[in-house]
Amino acid sequence: MIIDSLQGLPAFALYFIVGYAFIVLFCVLYGKVTPYCEWTLMRNNNVAAAIAFGLSLVGYTIPVASAAIHSVGIIDYIIWAVVALLAQIVTFLTVRWYMTDLVKRINDDQVAAGLFLGCAALATGVLNAACMSY
Repeated sequence: MIIDSLQGLPAFALYFIVGYAFIVLFCVLYGKVTPYCEWTLMRNNNVAAAIAFGLSLVGYTIPVASAAIHSVGIIDYIIWAVVALLAQIVTFLTVRWYMTDLVKRINDDQVAAGLFLGCAALATGVLNAACMSY
């Protein structure tokens, strides 16, 4: 009985490791795209940066989870994880274009700016995940 339950363990491990690696990749690439260092700001207790980054991370993870559920194979999963990553980067760039003083406001710990950016990223992730459910 336990042996039967463990038959799915290799597939679980593969999808989990790939998903986790993409989440780490997202954290690194997102930090390169933003003109401020989230990690430094968060270490200095910048709430706006923490909210923006945290919700962006959730906004990325939701479609990655959806891709794990709906993909037809590991390559399909990887492709959709990349698509979700690009969608989050486009969202940051769009919010930065719309809110021209976004970088200054995040650096100045203006929570409203961080919350708006984070909510935009979360909304993008939810929409992205819904569109992947084919």
